[in-house]
Amino acid sequence: MIRTEKRFSGENTTLLDFILLGFSDAPSLQGFLFGVFLIIYVIILTGNSLIIIITKIDPSLQTPMYFFLRNFSSLEICYVSVTVPRLLTDLCRQNRNISFLACATQMYFFLVLGATECFLLTAMAYDRYVAICNPLLYPLIMNSRLCIRLAAGCWVSGIPVHVGFTYQIFSLPFCGSNQLNHFFCDIPPVLKLTCGDTSLIELLIYVVAVLVVTIPFMLILGSYVKIIGSILKLPSATGRAKAFSTCSSHLIVVALFFGSGIMTYLRPNSSRSIGVDKFLSLFYTIVTPVFNPMIYCLRNKDVMVALRKFRLKRVVL
Repeated sequence: MIRTEKRFSGENTTLLDFILLGFSDAPSLQGFLFGVFLIIYVIILTGNSLIIIITKIDPSLQTPMYFFLRNFSSLEICYVSVTVPRLLTDLCRQNRNISFLACATQMYFFLVLGATECFLLTAMAYDRYVAICNPLLYPLIMNSRLCIRLAAGCWVSGIPVHVGFTYQIFSLPFCGSNQLNHFFCDIPPVLKLTCGDTSLIELLIYVVAVLVVTIPFMLILGSYVKIIGSILKLPSATGRAKAFSTCSSHLIVVALFFGSGIMTYLRPNSSRSIGVDKFLSLFYTIVTPVFNPMIYCLRNKDVMVALRKFRLKRVVL
């Protein structure tokens, strides 16, 4: 039995907890979905952990590009760990209640880490811009101090914004059902349970989305316009191919993450559907992170060489 807790205060309902419906509409698939998501989670943890280890210990990968990649892999582990463990737990049990505080906490960390990913992808684009457009000045501009400051800024910039943002959402009055038709506490399904005027929150969502998603995305596009222009000016076909190969992995990840994120949070409410929202959420919370280690490893010769050396050392030991 799913336990429901509510307190009634006048016309509004003070919720003590929510019920994450997740994929309960397909009871025969619960075991299958658990196996699939568990395998994906293990692949994400293993792949990103390998990238962190290799880029830390291999002397040839001690460059700004791999410093940011190491941060990105650490972020991906944190990002998926906000939602996937809870999803796996809910697939194994009948009681899918999540407390009001736990729901707010999950949303907060999800939003903060999502913002960190947007900023970190922008920093990685800037690194590639300097490397290709100003190669002679690259060691001077992208020094260790600047890299550490950029990475630290990416990790902490979203914290104050989303403290206030999450507080505003969960300060709204809730009425009626406490069933969240989603597999984690995301903004759209939580807002559906609120009552009263949500126009101010919806405006705030668009403002935050512009600051955290749209502006970084435009900066990345601007960087790659300059990068592609510089690459096309290179005299040799080999040089152009090598330059494109160093940027293509990052471009693929940017397209996957920002594409699904923009469709989720900047889509008008009139065009929303529960099924589409769940699919898009699965895409940017689980599917994209599982592809990132493959994209960065399989399309990067330096990482593949370092991985072979790492495996040989393990065999020798």
